Amino acid sequence: MPQHVRIGTRASALALTQTGHVADALAALADLEVETVRVRTDGDRLTGSLQTLGGTGVFVTALRDALLDGRCDVAVHSLKDLPTGDAAGLALGAVPLREDPRDALCARDGLTLETLPTGAVVGTGSPRRAAQLLAARPDVVVVDIRGNVDTRLGRVAGSGTGPGDLDAVVLARAGLARLGRLDAVTELFDPAVMAPAPGQGALAIEVRATEPDDAPLAAALRALDHAPTRLAVVAERALLARLEAGCAAPIGALATVTDDAIRMDAVVARPDGTATLRRSASTPGPTEDAARALGTRLAEDLLAAGAADLAELGATR
Repeated sequence: MPQHVRIGTRASALALTQTGHVADALAALADLEVETVRVRTDGDRLTGSLQTLGGTGVFVTALRDALLDGRCDVAVHSLKDLPTGDAAGLALGAVPLREDPRDALCARDGLTLETLPTGAVVGTGSPRRAAQLLAARPDVVVVDIRGNVDTRLGRVAGSGTGPGDLDAVVLARAGLARLGRLDAVTELFDPAVMAPAPGQGALAIEVRATEPDDAPLAAALRALDHAPTRLAVVAERALLARLEAGCAAPIGALATVTDDAIRMDAVVARPDGTATLRRSASTPGPTEDAARALGTRLAEDLLAAGAADLAELGATR
């Protein structure tokens, strides 16, 4: 008999699409009967900015509770939403191959960051994106927006599906790709201009720590795990952890993994974009210990250079 596996997910179109990809992949890798369980999180239920909602964990806690109380056996998260601390009783079962982590501009009339007119109104719910956007174009107006991908795209003038009250919005390319909406992209940001959120583009598959190692689900998770992606996000999350910064902080980081090294670039920005601090570092021997050490060391470099003077961080030098 196939192992019955209940996969917990948020109910947004993007979350359901991501979970569907994971469910299909797991079922193809082992003898599993997969059921999807929809879980409503605080981030889905409440309105307001990420900062007012508490930031870190707002899209995660309810799913983790469902795992711990047995309503589901697996939870699928956007990895950038995960708090950096360990969750008691849970384990990161797999980190699949990462999508392109870059941010995307979706603008009216095919406009790019360079060709947006002075005073253009750009929507984003991310302080990180807002800060870097203002750093590059201090003459545009950034407004806070919430909502699913289609709702945000509907805010762009000429979209025909919403109020069209904005000149552009900034979204993650990964989500647009998973939803088949790359047609809306007018420019992909170079990470040197807009560094992505730590973990952006990656998924996190959590399970209970007591999941048997010899079960079909465990075998499927091991096969689905993508080692270079896991190493990259371990480094990025180690930086966040040392800075004591949540997912709403104006911090970007992107690690790249080769056969013999890990390199990471990171930025801390003042929320209004008037100052940014960028640092890079690398380490040989790509292992999880090396990745964590790299993230911690790069965070230390940023703190020594004054990162805590730019953004509200829990960490000090």
